[in-house]
Amino acid sequence: MYSINSDRNQLVISKLSTRFGDAIGNHELLLDMLCLSVQKEVITSVMEYLRDDNELQYNFLTTLCGMHYPENDQLGVVYHLHSFMNNHRIRIKTVTALSDPMIATITTLWPAANWMEREAYDFFGIQFTGHPNLKRILNVDEMTDFPMRKDFPLEDQTRHDKDDSMFGR
Repeated sequence: MYSINSDRNQLVISKLSTRFGDAIGNHELLLDMLCLSVQKEVITSVMEYLRDDNELQYNFLTTLCGMHYPENDQLGVVYHLHSFMNNHRIRIKTVTALSDPMIATITTLWPAANWMEREAYDFFGIQFTGHPNLKRILNVDEMTDFPMRKDFPLEDQTRHDKDDSMFGR
């Protein structure tokens, strides 16, 4: 079984590297799942290729989530794809600068990405260009911060009704 997945991983790496060249960055095997880094400029093309290629057939978007890398001033999106035909899963990662949090939507490829992208926008501030209805999904519309970013304050600094001495401060 391991050699089958290893062969499948090599096929994915080979096909993507041949088709997209330097736009495909690092690849590694984490907990038996192939993880690939892709430049954000080609993320839609890569995802479409993975879905439509007759040999690969990654036809199911399992999940999509946002990430915050404060040490690099970056936001990222992680996609998990599954090929039912080949019984194989992969993880695709892409990043963007915190100052330019734009990544192309994949709702045109997988309509189910709609709510997942809205959640990533709501909690991380990632703006998915071309999204049909990019607005907050769980937080109030008036909120200006993004609570899953690592720089989001964990406590309300304006509160004066608590006694910090009770917490060793």
